[in-house]
Amino acid sequence: MKSNSSSTSPLIEIRDLSKSYLKGKTKITPLEGLDLDVQPGEFLALMGPSGSGKTTLLNLVAGIDSPSSGILKISGRDISEMSRGQLTEWRSDHVGYIFQLYHLIPILTAYENVELPLLLKKMSRSERKSRIHSALNLVGLSDRADHRPAELSGGQEQRVAIARAIVHNPELVVADEPTGDLDRESADSILELLRSLTKDHGKTVVMVTHDPKAAGAADRILYLEKGKLITPETQPEELQPA
Repeated sequence: MKSNSSSTSPLIEIRDLSKSYLKGKTKITPLEGLDLDVQPGEFLALMGPSGSGKTTLLNLVAGIDSPSSGILKISGRDISEMSRGQLTEWRSDHVGYIFQLYHLIPILTAYENVELPLLLKKMSRSERKSRIHSALNLVGLSDRADHRPAELSGGQEQRVAIARAIVHNPELVVADEPTGDLDRESADSILELLRSLTKDHGKTVVMVTHDPKAAGAADRILYLEKGKLITPETQPEELQPA
């Protein structure tokens, strides 16, 4: 499931990106004037206090939300200019989303949960089956395909969620606190899997986390505060690369 991209240009290009909305009569601006490049195959961690704009940025990059102004390009395509319908179609091909609480459907098996992103795609049953088994094998759960979420540990549930996020072979994987509900051992296992997605399979991973140890697994850590990126020199000492 290695990425087909051989480009040396940034996968994500962000220029002067802002996001604002009204809460009652108050204008809220979770992101303002943001510039950022993320390279293909990079594992980027975003940190910052609640309300700093990191989840807003993640949702913009994933095409779940649209910016108020600025440029947001993924693989050279400006997704900030897409309609909601275009964004939905684009996400289904290019983005895999990993959530903190897995969002698996309890009555479905691991196999069936992973299958969900493929059901609306035009492909044969045999191709769909091959992709599902490939994704489950990649996350080490080929022997749990027939198990439902209640029969899995938290770490295994998150692995199923990761398999679901990558089964359609996206170039970009975004993860919102993917280890936040796990014990340390399970969290370390998930982080190693995310690193493998970048190092061995060419995926670009952008992860939001509150955990400095989790962030330390990334290639690069950026710190957001009040909607702006803090320069490396002013990041908290515990976030500085080793």
